[in-house]
This record gives sequence, C-alpha cells and structure tokens, in this order.
Amino acid sequence: MAENGEEKWLAVARHIAKTLGRNDTMADDILQIFSNFDGRFSREKLSEKGGEDDPTTRACAALEHSLKSLDRQISRYVVADHPIWLDSADSSAFLDAVDELIATVRDWTPMAAADKTVGACLVRAEDLVQQAMFRIEDEFRSLMERGGESLELTRGLGNGESAGNFSGDSSEEDEEEEEDLDAGVDGQIPTARPIGDYDIVIDALPSGIINDLHEMAKRMVAAGFGKECSHVYSSCRREFLEESLARLGLKKLSIEDVHKMPWQDLEDEIERWIKAANVTLRILFPSERRLCDRVFFGFSSASDLSFMEVCRGSTIQLLNFADAVAIGTRAPERLFKILDVFETMRDLLPEFESVFSDQYCLFLRNEAITIWKRLGEAIRGILMELENLISRDPAKVPVPGGGLHPITRYVMNYLRAACRSRQSLEQVFEENAAAAAVPPTAKLEDRASSSSLSVQMAWIMELLESNLEAKSKTYRDPALCSLFMMNNGRYIVQKVKDSELGSLLGDDWIRKHTAKVRQFHVNYQRSSWNKVLGLLKMDTSVAPSVAARSMKDKLKSFNQSFEEICKSQSTWIVFDEQLREELKISINKLLLPAYRSFVARFQNVPELGRNAERHIKYGVEDIEARINNDLFQGSGGSSGGRK
Repeated sequence: MAENGEEKWLAVARHIAKTLGRNDTMADDILQIFSNFDGRFSREKLSEKGGEDDPTTRACAALEHSLKSLDRQISRYVVADHPIWLDSADSSAFLDAVDELIATVRDWTPMAAADKTVGACLVRAEDLVQQAMFRIEDEFRSLMERGGESLELTRGLGNGESAGNFSGDSSEEDEEEEEDLDAGVDGQIPTARPIGDYDIVIDALPSGIINDLHEMAKRMVAAGFGKECSHVYSSCRREFLEESLARLGLKKLSIEDVHKMPWQDLEDEIERWIKAANVTLRILFPSERRLCDRVFFGFSSASDLSFMEVCRGSTIQLLNFADAVAIGTRAPERLFKILDVFETMRDLLPEFESVFSDQYCLFLRNEAITIWKRLGEAIRGILMELENLISRDPAKVPVPGGGLHPITRYVMNYLRAACRSRQSLEQVFEENAAAAAVPPTAKLEDRASSSSLSVQMAWIMELLESNLEAKSKTYRDPALCSLFMMNNGRYIVQKVKDSELGSLLGDDWIRKHTAKVRQFHVNYQRSSWNKVLGLLKMDTSVAPSVAARSMKDKLKSFNQSFEEICKSQSTWIVFDEQLREELKISINKLLLPAYRSFVARFQNVPELGRNAERHIKYGVEDIEARINNDLFQGSGGSSGGRK
C-alpha cells in the first residue's frame, strides 16, 4: 500500500515537471528542485519511468555525446608527435576544446552526486582534462625553452635599445671598478657593457611567446593545475637565474667554504658578490617579477608563488654569502670589506621590499633584514677587536729615537679610512645605542652631546693614548720619553684635523690634545736643556778670582754637556719637519742668548786676560750650527718615518 502511494507521488512529480517545463532544461531543473526538497524524490526515482523522453535521460545522452566529441578533438592533440604551438590554428583549436571541456565539467559537477550516469561521465571528463593539462604542461615547458633562445636587453621598459649597443653613463672611476658582465646563458644572452645605472629590464621572452604562455597558464589555473603550472614555470626560470649568477662570477659557496678561504681570495669574492647582488636585485629580479606578472596576469597568487620559487634559490645563495661574511673572523683588517657588504645590503633593502612584497616572499625579505643587522653586529665586533688589539699591544722594545710608533700609524690610518664610511658607521652604532654599553670614560655630558660613533672613536683614541703613555715609560731618559709622546701626539692631532675624525671628535678634543703636545714640548726642554742652561748662570756675589775659576769650570762642563746632548739627540727622531724646526728654534731661543751673555762676561773677566779665547771652544754661531745640523737626524731606521 505504501509502495503504491509513493509511486503515485513520483508519477505526479514527473507529470508536474513535464507540464511546467517549457523545455528539457527547465524540466530537468524542476526535477532537481523536487529532489532537493524531499529525499524520497531522488533523481534516480524521478527518472526511473521516464524512458527516453525523460529530460534527465536526454541531458545525460547529450553530455555523453559532447564528451565523445571533445575526446576526439583533444586526444588528437594530446597524442600529436609535434609541438602544437608551432601552428597558431592548432593551438587555438586545442585551447577552444579545452575551454569547452573545462566549462562542461564545471557546469555538470553539481549534478554528479545525484546522478550516477552524470558522475560516471564526469570521471571520464576529468581524466581527459588531466591528459590535456599534461600536454599543455609539456607545451608550456617547450615554449619557455624555445623562447629563452631570443633574449633582449632593453633600457627602461622597452625602448628598443639592444644589449650589444648599451653602455651606461658611468664615470671613469665607475668604469675602473665595474667589469664587463654577462647577463645570462651562453649563446642566449649578449654581453652587456659596463653599466653606470640599473635602469634596465631583461625581456627574457618575446611578447608573442609570453601571450601564449599566459593563455596556457589561464587554462591550467582554471582546471585546478595552477601549482603544476607554477612548478614548470619556476623550474625553467630558476635555471636561467642560476646561470646568470654564475656568469656574473658568483660561486656557490657554503659558509664553511667562505670561512676557510684566504682573506685575499675572499676580498675578491666580495667584490664579485657586490656586483652580482646589485645586478640581481636591480635588474634580474625585477625583470623576473615583470615576466611572472605577464604570464600569470589575472592570477596574482600563482604569479607570487611562481616568482618566489624562481628567485628563492638565487636569493638564498646571495644571502648565505653575506651571512658567512658577517659571522666570520672579526679581524680589524676585515672591517672595510664588511662595510662594503653592509652598505650593499642596506642600499638593496628597498629592492628587497619592492620585489619581495608578497606573502610568499616575506621570509626572504625578513632574512635580508636579519643578515643586514648581523653585518652591523660584525662591524661593532671588529671595532671591539681593535680596542683589544690596542690594549694588548705590549711595550716590548721602545721605538729607536723616540719616533712614531707603528701602532700609532696603524690605528690613525685605520680610523681615517673607516671614517670615510662615517654614515654607515653612525647607522651601525645609532641602531645599537640603546643596548650598547657606553664606554666608562665617557662623561654624562659627552653622552648627551655626542653621537654613539663619536663616543666610540673618543674611546679608541683614549685607549691608544694610554697605550702610548705606557710605552713611553720604557725610555730611561725623561727627555726622550717626552719627545716620543710629542712625536706621536703631533701625528695623532694632524690625522684627526684633516679627516672626518675631526668633526666626530670635535674642536674641544683637538684643542685639548694640541695643548698636550705643547706640554710634552715644554717637558722635553725642561728635561734636556734646563741643566745646560744652569751651567751658564753666574753668582755675582763671589770674589773675582773665584768667579774666574768657576766660569772656567762652568764653561768646561757646558761644553761637555752640550756635546753629549748633541751626540745623543742626533740619533733621536722628529718625524714632522715643521715640528723639528719648531724644536730647533725653541732650543736656539732658549740657549743662544744665555750662552752669548755668558761668553761676553767670560771675556771680560780680568783674571782670564788674553787667555780667555783659549777656553771658549764654541762661538755662538757654532752652537747654533750644531743645534740646527746635528739634532734629530735619526738613526736611519724606518720606524720613525712618517706615512
């Protein structure tokens, strides 16, 4: 009884659908509504007694007929033994058939669950879609490889200048530093001339091929094969980038390889890295971004994923090298090349931000920033190692003649060279100012008024000065001790005044240390010549006979002391010609008037009579000549020379 009632309901439903449906499609839609409304009205039951006239039956038949036709069209191209895209008519017909197949699957998929016949048809259809996608993937790869054989370098965004004719407007200095670079694969990419700017785009594929690739990518994404398309695209372009880096001279080096490399070889490798990094971030990556966006136009996610896959390996290669440099040995001589790497990374950060702006590339952008900061840490560590080098440098054997100490020359020339990168150093120390400990010698007012770099430089100068003071104690002669400090102090002040160090340390620092040099000068005179001057003083209260004898003794002692000083100080060194002349002038001004007065009095002593001239070994001119010609000639050693 119940079964008979259900049959009547089903018959009524079929009749309503047939009556209301103006065409087969509408009738089929009404049956679908009944099926969704009540589970008893399933599509199978509603079409069970429909026979050949039932709309669903006719629709399924039409689907099968359509799929058979599409199978014949598509299979002909799938099994073809020649590239489809060699003939535009073939490629167009193939894509039209694929479009129809994808649309058919999309339209019928909602009905697959309710109708077993439709479901079976769609299984065959999806298999055909897969075959078509495999063939499109092969064609995609083949077309990219063929297209890569004709690469065009253009200035700007395609004004038509070829790479072979391009030459950047670089200065002579730039031309000396920049080597010719090859921008890609042998036989495929012409050699670019030395470039002075990076306003260049590489059109790696002709526009026609890019359009074809876009049409293929559009079908693969629509069919749910977007990742497969990205994979084949990235594998082809990744190979291009890797070969481009190799042509730019960049080797694939592990961190261990970099650390084992002799420093001179690593310096050369850093130079190559700087050129490769600039070309890659400013030319190659933007060109790849542009190509990606054109091939995957309208599919931003597929474009971003493909671009990341293309550039990830090359980017990691560049970043790993910079990281290896950052965590390597922090010897002071490495500062300048590490500064070069730091500055290159800093200048390229906007390129990282611009090129790697999507979600897939976020980790590459963050890694670049991390390594750049690590390079800053390395620079601070190197200057700390310089501090340790200064502090640990032992007194050992004093420099002959009180000349310029090698550590003074090394540190001052080092700091002068470092301050040519003042902007970078200030950036390094300012970013670390909050966490870095201020040197204990820096006063509170100095900290407030000085930059972190200024404080750092003042601290290094103080360490150097303390080290030199300890070294001066190795001289037994106080005069030579003062001469040593005067020599080194004068050199330090001069090196500070004519470089960026002067503006960093400030005028007060220069005045203070210039006064110190003058004080060393005074100390030298006091230690060396005051004793001699004392011999020329007379006690006017003694009897004439006693005075005559005393003057003869004093003159004899003066001659002996003067000769000893001249002999001793002839081996002493004053590296700076102006300082040497200043010293001689000051000695003459100090000594000659006193000696002239003494000789005049000596000649007027009655008891000495005509024999007075026999006791006067040196005339005033002789004293002056000995001072001017004998003092500070040095021993000929190289340690006192100025460089």
